[in-house]
Amino acid sequence: MNLDEFKNLNLKDPGSWPWGPKMALLGGILLAFIVLGFFLDWKGQWDELDNAKHQEITLKQTFLEKKKEAVNLVFYKNQLKEIEKSFGALLKQLPNRSEMEALLVDINQAGIGRGLQFDLFRPAQKETITEYYDELPIQIKVTGSYHDIGAFASDLAQLPRIVTLGNISIVPKSDSMLTMNATVKTYRYPDERGHGNKPVKKGAK
Repeated sequence: MNLDEFKNLNLKDPGSWPWGPKMALLGGILLAFIVLGFFLDWKGQWDELDNAKHQEITLKQTFLEKKKEAVNLVFYKNQLKEIEKSFGALLKQLPNRSEMEALLVDINQAGIGRGLQFDLFRPAQKETITEYYDELPIQIKVTGSYHDIGAFASDLAQLPRIVTLGNISIVPKSDSMLTMNATVKTYRYPDERGHGNKPVKKGAK
């Protein structure tokens, strides 16, 4: 293409132009259509394509998460069964009302069997009611040697029913004897609650 071909062009009669200027004009018109097409139509399609790609990535991530949950579903079900089994075993350690009196005797005998002297053994007048069990605190005061008091605490932990020992205060009584004040708590399965008797949360008045 010669630059001289672009001199003295008759703008009113492009048909008489040489081939060089004609091809340049045609290329300019084509480029203008491409630019207009990009801004008027193609740009929206490119944006839609980008959005579709982002959506594809999000869907893949969601699919992988759901797949992971589905793979672990069997494990979660088995874990739930184990939890229910363990919970059932704990419930069996809670005495019912008819067994409660025997449990109190067992606690008392555990202390006597270790040679402790009971200065106080006072079950609460009312049980503390929770959603899953009833709690009966027992105030005790016992006197004995350090070894015997420790053995008594160990015996309580070995009882077949759940018994806890808290609020412990130990003071010396003589050179070889100690006095322990504590709260023993036993727990009862609420199998005999009256119909419609709503549980009272611990500490509620």
